[in-house]
Amino acid sequence: MTSPVPRPVRTIALLNQKGGVGKTTTTTNLAAAIAEAGRRVLVIDLDPQAHLTLHLGIEPAGPTVYDLLIDPELPSEACVVEARPNLDLVPSVVDLAAAETELAAVPDRNRLLQRRLAALSSRYEFVLFDCPPSLGLLTLNALCAAREIFVPMQAHFLALQGVGKLLETVGLVSRSVNPTLRVTGIVLCMHEQQTTHHREVVADLDAFFEQARGTDVPWSTCRVLRPAIRRNIKLAEAPSYGKTIFDYEPWCPGAVDYRKLAERVVGDWDAMLARRERTVEITTVSDAVAGTTSSRGAGAGAAN
Repeated sequence: MTSPVPRPVRTIALLNQKGGVGKTTTTTNLAAAIAEAGRRVLVIDLDPQAHLTLHLGIEPAGPTVYDLLIDPELPSEACVVEARPNLDLVPSVVDLAAAETELAAVPDRNRLLQRRLAALSSRYEFVLFDCPPSLGLLTLNALCAAREIFVPMQAHFLALQGVGKLLETVGLVSRSVNPTLRVTGIVLCMHEQQTTHHREVVADLDAFFEQARGTDVPWSTCRVLRPAIRRNIKLAEAPSYGKTIFDYEPWCPGAVDYRKLAERVVGDWDAMLARRERTVEITTVSDAVAGTTSSRGAGAGAAN
């Protein structure tokens, strides 16, 4: 009997070097929506501002991501906090700001997080990293541990220019520390579909990524993910109560958009896994047929 193919974990870093674009809001609510759908999710707060931790209403009483990176003897599971059903968190604290200095002399320090998460990732279907708005040691650790990048952004001209610079940076990281890293999604936040400017920027993004199809750049499979997240004051209010949008106002436009986005992310992942399993089944059957044919040929040769 063929052994079942191990189910992979989808690891996504949410990254934008510009602050205030909806990165933490997207990490929190996308993770919460995936968890609400019954999938196991781990979110890792890598920002010393700890906004993701605050958004989930968690006040760390034990080890945090700072300890996870600094103390190699600490069991990784000791840093995990249950935030919601199906949703676990590795929280952050302001002490994390000192980690870059404290780890400066550690060999292979960009892969610390990857190694520390090895014991945890099999428990989850999705792992999301909330990166700080800078390309320092913390962000590099996320990019080494992740396979994908989602870029939350606003559909503004200057933001469009910033994404171009971000993609250049990802190309450098991909070539130097993580060749498997790919930019796979753009999440449009605080979106105003009715404005001509927003529509033009989105059209430019669609055209840019379409031109990249079939090339060897790390964003060759990237798409602008739909739906866009509409501008909604409830999304801005929810963090002050330590709530996800689904805790705070579960059927407001922001909640509806994040729920639909999560359905898209999960659906695309399930479809990819189904294709992968079919490919393995076809290969297994082909190998079995080839083996049977070879055995028959050997038997006929022996009879002769």
